[in-house]
Amino acid sequence: MSKIIVIGANHAGTAAINTILDNYEDDVVVFDGNSNISFLGCGMALWIGKQIDGPEGLFYSSKELLEEKGAIIYMETIVEHVDYEKKIVYAKGKDGKEYQESYDKLILACGSLPMRPTIPGSDLENVQMVKLYQNAQDVIEKLNNPELKNIVVVGGGYIGVELAEAFRRCDKEVTLIDCADTCLGAYYDHSFTDLMNQNLTEHGIKLAFNQSVLEIKGNQKVESVVTDKGEYAADMVILAVGFKPNNELGKDVLKLYSNGAYLVNKKQETSLKDVYAIGDCATVYDNTIDDVNYIALATNAVRSGIVAAHNVCGQPLESIGVQGSNGICIYDLKMVSTGLTLSKAKKLGFKATSVSYRDLQKPAFIKENQEVMIEIVYDEETRRILGCQMASKYDISMGIHMFSLAIQEHLTIDKLALLDIFFLPHFNQPYNYITMAGLTAK
Repeated sequence: MSKIIVIGANHAGTAAINTILDNYEDDVVVFDGNSNISFLGCGMALWIGKQIDGPEGLFYSSKELLEEKGAIIYMETIVEHVDYEKKIVYAKGKDGKEYQESYDKLILACGSLPMRPTIPGSDLENVQMVKLYQNAQDVIEKLNNPELKNIVVVGGGYIGVELAEAFRRCDKEVTLIDCADTCLGAYYDHSFTDLMNQNLTEHGIKLAFNQSVLEIKGNQKVESVVTDKGEYAADMVILAVGFKPNNELGKDVLKLYSNGAYLVNKKQETSLKDVYAIGDCATVYDNTIDDVNYIALATNAVRSGIVAAHNVCGQPLESIGVQGSNGICIYDLKMVSTGLTLSKAKKLGFKATSVSYRDLQKPAFIKENQEVMIEIVYDEETRRILGCQMASKYDISMGIHMFSLAIQEHLTIDKLALLDIFFLPHFNQPYNYITMAGLTAK
């Protein structure tokens, strides 16, 4: 029986802890600097935008639940140093109490940190970062102030777009700024991002793309945001420009990926024996490029935690890799993607092309019906599917799981065209959009 220390208890850490406690008899000691466990940050925009009643459902675990299973949990306790040679973790609690814990195996689940751009004025009051439960709680309290009318969101990724919708649902004037020429460009090609941009504009969100933020102005409290193309009134500014892996505990000891993430193999092992890294602080194996990559998603974090847990307990298990499957729903427009976009595939050197198709989800005689849009990216030479994007007001999200599996298993676009897909008018068309996209691929 081994003593396992887990540093970090959010999605990856919680998955690892539960897997160990549910399947093995090893001792588990956990350190986490936060006051809560397992906050679903992807749901905080729903809370801020009043689409759910409160934050209670955004937690699926707790210190008490993990302790009931037998773990020793130290919350609000910062790990200050790890002696990897002597296998000792040094930590200090909020109350100043110091801890020294030895380990047989160590799991680093340190997560990621929001990037704070070095913009003049970014230290003004009401310039916010939104990642933790406490961040969302702070924003909600400030939204109750009737004088807070104009909100500027800097960053057009998933979090930025979701928060822009949330603030607009609170009847605030919202401006979304990004230096790119569109939102969500990391996940979708332009035919899809144009659809989202139209959706945002139609709901009153002002888009300010192709603009770089130069300064945040104000007298103690923020008053405006200045870009290279204009100035926007702001009573609150949200900085949502991305995240970076939290590698402070091992950056001088462990091998790192190009962005600073801990470099791990398919067993979640780092370059140092008996040390594992999981979640947003670690790399993943990306099946779309058949190589190591960095894709920070809660789903990837959970899987990596499960894999590491079995390996630290002596049961060999390898990750089968990921495709970076993801999705978003804004004002009922649902967009999902997996694998590579066409633009990204070309940048990576693939001889890539794509096929697109639009149609109704169900036969035209069905009264309740929605249009579906699909784009499948594939390699012209090998015909292998590299990625897929889908959009509709209908919930077509389960379809992207099939494409995730297709990419993982190196399925060709030609095999997709002959795939056995059932038909019933309640669900789809006999020549449905997936089949037709495959049949029309050249």
